[in-house]
Amino acid sequence: MAGRGAVMGAANMAPYSMGRDSRRQPFPQRKTAVRQPQTASIGVQRMKKIYPDAKAALSGLLRDGMVIHSGGFGLSGIPTLLIEAIRDSGVKELTVVSNNAGVDDAGLGLLLKTRQIRKMISSYVGENAEFARQYLAGELEIEFNPQGTLAERIRAGGAGIPAFFTKTGVGTEVAKGKETREFDGETYVMERGIVADLAIIHAYMADHEGNLVYRKTARNFNPMMATAARVTVAQVEHLVRVAQVEHLVRPGEIDADHIHTPGIFVKRMITCPPGYEKRIEQRTVRKHAPAAAAGAESQG
Repeated sequence: MAGRGAVMGAANMAPYSMGRDSRRQPFPQRKTAVRQPQTASIGVQRMKKIYPDAKAALSGLLRDGMVIHSGGFGLSGIPTLLIEAIRDSGVKELTVVSNNAGVDDAGLGLLLKTRQIRKMISSYVGENAEFARQYLAGELEIEFNPQGTLAERIRAGGAGIPAFFTKTGVGTEVAKGKETREFDGETYVMERGIVADLAIIHAYMADHEGNLVYRKTARNFNPMMATAARVTVAQVEHLVRVAQVEHLVRPGEIDADHIHTPGIFVKRMITCPPGYEKRIEQRTVRKHAPAAAAGAESQG
């Protein structure tokens, strides 16, 4: 090995040799073939991730009784188009993992209305009256989780961690029927990681390789859900690729430090159409004084 290393080291030196006559003699230059990269067309065909609409993106993925991660918090960052496509497919007996279930007429509330959800794994009922009604009537199974525990269960599933221990919920209904252990004199309850059959998420921006960027609070549960499913389908507001006129960005021009979800986790994508509505669950604005009163105050 030492001899081979010496030869390799010599090969990396300047291409000259000192002969017995002390004159520099150049080594004959060895020609090496440069391997050309594969044509882009082959890669595009093999890694196509962009689909024309939500129905096409979910084709072949849906089945009765499956587990679905649905990103969002209330109505912020929810994959509305994909939820509507699931509703239209008629698939039923679903277990849906989501922080809550939107509102009665939007988000997962649409699937509750059509009775396509059998079980919710959530942290609170929230603003959805139909969610609460079905639960109290015994028509819907709910597995409640503290919000941080729910987030960690999803993150653990994506990280390949089957279970973890937490102090949250010890001594409450949350811990009933679950394993507990003592660590350093404190009691902890075991929680299982969650891996879904399908994750549907919403992102602000993506490139054609599936690298995702989320915007502000719409990030919420989306990044961790993207890693914790066998298949992840994303709807994005702005798809940055050469074929798009608006936000014309070549592949690779999204700064790597700005990517929240690497494209390796994303299998399929759709773009939101022009005029896509992002509803606000609770609109709160500052009250302004009437114009007349404001004028009087300024004169005084």
